[in-house]
Amino acid sequence: MKAVRFHQFGTPEVLRYEDADQPVAAEGQVLIRVAGSAFNPADNGIRGGTLPFPVSLPHVPGYDVSGTVEALGEGATNFEVGDAVVGFLPMGADGSAAEFVVAPSNVLVAAPTSIPLADAAALPSVALTAWQGLFDLGGVRAGQRLLITGAGGAVGGYAIQLAKRAGAYVIATASPRSRDAVAAAGADEIIDHTNATVLDAVTEPVDVLFNLAPLSEEEFTALVARVQDGGIVVSTAAWMTTPGDSARGVRTAGVFVEAKTDQLAQLVALVDSGDLTVNIAQRVPLDELPAIHAKAAAGGIHGKVVVIPERN
Repeated sequence: MKAVRFHQFGTPEVLRYEDADQPVAAEGQVLIRVAGSAFNPADNGIRGGTLPFPVSLPHVPGYDVSGTVEALGEGATNFEVGDAVVGFLPMGADGSAAEFVVAPSNVLVAAPTSIPLADAAALPSVALTAWQGLFDLGGVRAGQRLLITGAGGAVGGYAIQLAKRAGAYVIATASPRSRDAVAAAGADEIIDHTNATVLDAVTEPVDVLFNLAPLSEEEFTALVARVQDGGIVVSTAAWMTTPGDSARGVRTAGVFVEAKTDQLAQLVALVDSGDLTVNIAQRVPLDELPAIHAKAAAGGIHGKVVVIPERN
């Protein structure tokens, strides 16, 4: 089969589009014929060796997948050959940037039927991050005020949609480039962080601050003042400590996304009901993935990229 792999950690130049052995489904696994593989910013960190995921070399990147079940390993009884599936793969295992990938059957759910199967790869890890940050950790509910910093990315788009559906009032920060997407997702207020400080723009306290942006420690700490007493700060910024304020009862939580299939199945249902929109910025063939890594490393990727193994 064809795959993109790296045989050593490093810059995007270490990625190779090459022939690789087709994997075989072991016990509890399924073999998936890949329809789509999503590129995520963390893929750059894994390839560069800066994120602490113990991958074996050579390694196939890509931890979001959509596709069809090609074969079943022993004990994988929850799917049948030919089923369309979507899932968030274990981040240390070989991924979906290939024509075939094996996955534990317990991280997969039936794929949405209302969108192209390849596009469904854009859903799992980012939508689960939004869900778990908002509800599992943030406890967002109807009537609350929510501030999402860095809302212009893929996680932010899902977070806005999910929070609005839950009945929250959403204030979102975005650049002019992503303003239209943030507005389309349903944000009640949009702050152009390139033109005003978020601290000055948010004049009333919020119940939850959900940070998705690479804020400086000083900026992040200052924003805690806008969280009301007893509120919570939730962040995906694993490289820094999430600031809180114990004197005012402002709690903190860090998002470490988990492959919870009950939540993923609910997200799929929301897509099929029209209550959750999956937005794709680019669809590229597998052999162009190294160029996507290079472009992302230079800050040139905006929006979700889905990689498609088979050329049409």
